[in-house]
Amino acid sequence: MSDEMNRNEDKKVGTNPIITSIYTADPAPMVFGDTLYLYTTHDEDELINDFYTMFDWRCFSTKDMVNWTDHGVIFSLDDIEWADDRAWAPQAIERNGKFYLYCPVHKKDGGMAIAVGVSDSPTGPFKDIGEPLVDEGDWNDIDPTVFIDDDGQAYLYFGNPELRYVLLNEDMVSYDKKVGVVKIPMTVESFAKGSHMTGTTYGEGPWFYKRNNIYYMVYAAFGEGKQCEHLAYSTSTSPTGPWVYGGVLMTEEGGVFTNHPGIADFKGHSYLFYHTGELPGGSLFHRSVCVAEFHYNPDGSIDTVAKCSHINAVE
Repeated sequence: MSDEMNRNEDKKVGTNPIITSIYTADPAPMVFGDTLYLYTTHDEDELINDFYTMFDWRCFSTKDMVNWTDHGVIFSLDDIEWADDRAWAPQAIERNGKFYLYCPVHKKDGGMAIAVGVSDSPTGPFKDIGEPLVDEGDWNDIDPTVFIDDDGQAYLYFGNPELRYVLLNEDMVSYDKKVGVVKIPMTVESFAKGSHMTGTTYGEGPWFYKRNNIYYMVYAAFGEGKQCEHLAYSTSTSPTGPWVYGGVLMTEEGGVFTNHPGIADFKGHSYLFYHTGELPGGSLFHRSVCVAEFHYNPDGSIDTVAKCSHINAVE
């Protein structure tokens, strides 16, 4: 595929899925300067053992939400000596001129852990720090989401089936071991009653951010009696909770078992990134990243966002 996707620079309307040349999932937007960078996982065409077959992470960028540049592979399992499989949902952030990409991977000696890649550029290449950042010895250490609060404290939330967090140190590649890994109470008040293992709707794929002094936790959720994930959100007045359930952000209909949220404000517009199975050959293990514009209510709440086929250009 050429570097320029949607090469017609005069195009004013984009279409979903955003990326059509490969299967992508788990979208993680990051705004830096006048550009939105979108980090994704990559579902390989050929499956191994009829399961998620994912070896690398990709990056795409846009200045107008319609015309996208493909930056190719920016980090892979080959770059992480201690990992052997499952290049799953990442998120990136900038601090002090460096870019940090947090990625869940399967360790060679078993179990999931969170790796960190560091780069001088948002488009990589990223270099592994040489060891797991978070490794609890269980399968909960997946789907990291990172946020730096106004006071400079950085948080890394993650987890399936529980939501947990660590306080990142300023170096962004270590965390406060005295505080350790904190488990969020998985209550119905925080995440609503659901069918997942904790008895709440919370499943995985958290996305943590702050807007107008409200902290948001968006996540992939399981409703009662539902077999596929929808997207839901909870809010708090503190970065560590307690969380209060907000509602359904996107319903289950997407053609695949999973979904994964990524939210960004860009050039005066708010966007929800998600994935579906809409591309030809799409399936449970062959997903495609999409985006929809949405609006916040005056009180900060969010109505259910409809999946869409088109997105308008912004300047």
